[in-house]
Amino acid sequence: MPYLNWGILGAAKFAREFMGPALHLAPGGRLTAVATRDPARAQPFRGIAPDLVVHDSYDALLADPAIDAVYIPLPNSMHVDWTLKALDAGKHVLTEKPVAMRASEIDDLIAARDRSGKLAAEAFMIVFHPQWAHARDLVRGGSIGRLLHIGGMFCFNLTDGGNIRNQAELGGGALRDIGCYVLGSSRFVLGAEPQDVHGAIRWENGVDVFTQIRGRFDTVTYDAVISTRMHPSQEMVFYGDRGTVRLTAPFNPQVFGEAQVQWRREDGDLITRRFPAARHYELQVAAFNEAALTGAPYACPLEFSRGTQAIVDQIFDAHLTIG
Repeated sequence: MPYLNWGILGAAKFAREFMGPALHLAPGGRLTAVATRDPARAQPFRGIAPDLVVHDSYDALLADPAIDAVYIPLPNSMHVDWTLKALDAGKHVLTEKPVAMRASEIDDLIAARDRSGKLAAEAFMIVFHPQWAHARDLVRGGSIGRLLHIGGMFCFNLTDGGNIRNQAELGGGALRDIGCYVLGSSRFVLGAEPQDVHGAIRWENGVDVFTQIRGRFDTVTYDAVISTRMHPSQEMVFYGDRGTVRLTAPFNPQVFGEAQVQWRREDGDLITRRFPAARHYELQVAAFNEAALTGAPYACPLEFSRGTQAIVDQIFDAHLTIG
């Protein structure tokens, strides 16, 4: 059975703990190489990939003919350049979100992807978690009647100034890091684009740390809060005239809590579907592997990512500053 040999640019903590194992365990691929100047940082990957090759530079990994696909978990400001370099080197590329800082940069990535004939995508893993397909089916299938409002929240408290999410020059900030979840998930469920989107942003040292987002999907109103300075909280709720659908751990289940979709019916009954064992990172990689190897459609192409980034751009370009 064919498979992809994966390489990782960098040895980021997220790659060590989540994506490295997913790249090695998902069907259709295996982790083959890591690029890092410090070989000790690659050592944790050997627990899952004992034969791992360690390159001392990103360019060296891209030049390795044994590597078919590259995962990029670098700081946000580096995503576009290294995605372009990986495509130019003839590799498939899965880049952490946000794949770019502006929607116009994703246009450049789409053009480079098409020239290369390779698959390039943003690692927007939530669309591969079965809870979101279930929520979409309930909402689109009329289980809550006519959809009237969407409410969302994704917050955690991150005050470490050394974290890249708190460094403006590296593309840090809450809206690009987690705002994509509350926006992209709603687009995924509705299959539609929002209008009249605007936001109120609180800034610290050039980094956005809180945003209230408001808008509408035609006649469906929308309100969400995202923050890296609040107590951890996350949920998405879809309100209809005959019921509600609530996701209790919509964005990082197992870390935040068990993934549950709670459907409150018109008669008041609560039907809860639990997803305790879903491994969304592995499901994401498996889907990417299949698409790269067979040409099967990929659920989150760059065009989808561009739609979410365009909304983020709109909020940044015309927002109210608070605090």
